[in-house]
Amino acid sequence: MALSKTQLKNRIISEMQSQGATATGEHSWVNRMAEAIANAVVDEVQANAEVPVTGGSSAGQYKVQ
Repeated sequence: MALSKTQLKNRIISEMQSQGATATGEHSWVNRMAEAIANAVVDEVQANAEVPVTGGSSAGQYKVQ
């Protein structure tokens, strides 16, 4: 499964709305905050996550993309 900043942003917005946040209006920071969080999470995972493959001809450590 590929990581998607847009899908993660939408999920964060949905979760924030379920907690009572309002994503619309002149003073709402929900969309900008969700985008910043999603970008940071996806970038961090793609930069640092590794998956161990413990058997077979593909054994080794592989970076998450």
